[in-house]
Amino acid sequence: MARLVIVSNRVASPKERAAKAGGLAVALREALGKRGGLWFGWSGETSADAPAKPKMMRSGPISYALQTLDTEDQRAHYAGYANGTLWPLCHYRLGLFAFRRSDWEGYRRVNATFARSLMPLLKPDDVVWVHDYHFIPLASELRALGFEGRIGYFHHIPWPTPEVFYSLPSHAALVQDLGQYDLVGLQTEHDVRALLTYISAEARGWIGPGGVVGLHNRRFRVAAYPIGIDAEAFVTDAKAAERSKDRKRLLASLAGRSLAVGVDRLDYSKGLPNKFNAFDNLLERYPEHRSRVTMMQIAPVSRGEVAEYQQLRRELEELAGHVNGRYAEFDWVPLRYLNKPFPRATLAAIYRTAKLGLVTPLRDGMNLVAKEYIAAQDPEDPGVLVLSRFAGAADELPGAVTVNPYDIEGMADVMNRALLMPIEERRERWRANMDNVVSNTIHDWCERFLEDLGAREDRAEESSGS
Repeated sequence: MARLVIVSNRVASPKERAAKAGGLAVALREALGKRGGLWFGWSGETSADAPAKPKMMRSGPISYALQTLDTEDQRAHYAGYANGTLWPLCHYRLGLFAFRRSDWEGYRRVNATFARSLMPLLKPDDVVWVHDYHFIPLASELRALGFEGRIGYFHHIPWPTPEVFYSLPSHAALVQDLGQYDLVGLQTEHDVRALLTYISAEARGWIGPGGVVGLHNRRFRVAAYPIGIDAEAFVTDAKAAERSKDRKRLLASLAGRSLAVGVDRLDYSKGLPNKFNAFDNLLERYPEHRSRVTMMQIAPVSRGEVAEYQQLRRELEELAGHVNGRYAEFDWVPLRYLNKPFPRATLAAIYRTAKLGLVTPLRDGMNLVAKEYIAAQDPEDPGVLVLSRFAGAADELPGAVTVNPYDIEGMADVMNRALLMPIEERRERWRANMDNVVSNTIHDWCERFLEDLGAREDRAEESSGS
């Protein structure tokens, strides 16, 4: 069996516990543990004279290679191009999108640095799996250094439509970089169509059956691999939460009221102001819910040093204050707004208790909170998932009640409907969602991608009719 090499911006420490590391880290570590392999990524450290060689660690069958980066290169790469340019572009926020040639050049330099550091560690028959928008050019850099083995890429965030993607001055170079991979994985069929339309119309590539692409004398495949969660582990956590101290505290604080919960990073893509305004509108237009429902929004701070995120935090604090100032009673706070993360066991207890799960991003690649909420529900008395139509999870969860997060009054109407939904309908919707959650776990996702990456030559030959 070929050795697996995973490349990601950050690497889960071998000492990091599964609940803290998160589902993706657990799945990748599991894949490496089965095969034996190497996990390569940024160490989290920068230096003006960063060493050329990565720091090596080992834990069982997994080797870890952690690369320190030049301080300015890391800033241009991460804060500049990756999160100042690609992140808003891929989330359709052109008003927040900024392109600087110096950041683009720093992004390329970091990818070149990673390739030079990784290349001496590679064996000819290694399978390399690159994760996310930080490293789109990595395959090009590895090919330039002579690596001819299989390389796959998975894009965890949305892929924009051609009309949006054209806004990026470096769009042609990035797609040419994608052509150096053997398999490009995206979250949804919508993302696949967007990329293939661009390749056909702008890059003048040819598209064959099964998403096989011919571009610049290379053949590769583009396909959807919707990511899942560790469903069994989350169900176990939720059942254990039934008698937990956290759940008892939560129930006592609610005093018999219904709970609506949102769990999102503090990010402008998550539509948090829209969600707060919709809850405000619910209480205004449906006064029967006053003192009967509490909304809890958990929003751990993300990229707190960036001005746009600081402004978003201030806006949310003002909106929360407005809602609570307008509707609160001496024994009821309508909106609980928390800027801190919680352990998975605590989240499972909160999800299990919540009658509504509010997952309403303006745009999201998948959004695993939606799937976690479903997995945590009591099958006999499940809550209702209110889900943005612009989250990738909307394709995966047919039992969710979908909303347009730009329609504030429409969201309030759906919240009202969900709060009043009869138990028979809630059970039916939950079952439709849960069937998909358990049939497409994070482990299934991982195995499918790696199987297809390993079979790329046969698939490409069959699809091209040769």
